[in-house]
Amino acid sequence: MVFLYIAIVLLVIIAIYLFLIFPAIRRHPDRKLMENMYIAHRGLHSLKPNTPENSMAAFREAIEAGIAIETDIHITADNEVVIFHDDTLKRMCGDEREIEKLTLNEIKKLRLAGTDEKIPTFKEFLDLVDGKVPLLIEFKSTSLDTTRRLCPKANELLENYKGKYFVQSFFPFVLGWYRKNRKDVIRGQLSSAFNKSDLLSRKLLGMMVFNFIARPDFVSYEYKYENKFGRRLCAFLGAHSAGWTFRDKETARAFSAIFTTRIFEGFLPETEDK
Repeated sequence: MVFLYIAIVLLVIIAIYLFLIFPAIRRHPDRKLMENMYIAHRGLHSLKPNTPENSMAAFREAIEAGIAIETDIHITADNEVVIFHDDTLKRMCGDEREIEKLTLNEIKKLRLAGTDEKIPTFKEFLDLVDGKVPLLIEFKSTSLDTTRRLCPKANELLENYKGKYFVQSFFPFVLGWYRKNRKDVIRGQLSSAFNKSDLLSRKLLGMMVFNFIARPDFVSYEYKYENKFGRRLCAFLGAHSAGWTFRDKETARAFSAIFTTRIFEGFLPETEDK
């Protein structure tokens, strides 16, 4: 009887884990577009002078090269959506303040990495791209309050956008919002193995156990941790696999069978690799 109880407990644990980790059952038609796709991380930046990441110059370079663009969006203090990666402005603008605590007017006074490039608004970005290349949009949020503000504001702009785009986030509740409100949009869970010192929530995210909130169509995982069980199981269960961030052609080629969508920076993919 003891062995029977143990077997039952193990089966229940396995069933719960599968419920938590299972990706979307559907096969969104835009998945085909993601196959064998290179996506320029924060635009095609740093290959030419005065083209910092997430700048209009970097986006123009990607458009000219015909390469899909990955970018990041934040919500400002006055509820405007802007393009920027970090939570603080220090690395890119030499300013200690947090971007989400500033108004758009304050943000527009700043410049990126010592260039003349300004922080773009999401609308400026969408107007520039105008459907010329596909977009992978990362929603930057770490709280339910930010999610409730950011998702509807971004969606107001995306509802009228005619080009192809995909959404992703580390924060599962962003994808939960899209699962509830915009089922037509393909959504992806960002993740990594994270470090031993990280919070339990981040470790659980690395194990993909928050998929029950997001039910992602694809998993966007840090490529060097491709062998993590949670990621591999998600792929086995049907999630499309995207890998980030490749910084040389050789590594991108080496992982092409695992990650058919490769988010890259620092090089220009060859035509035959796209």
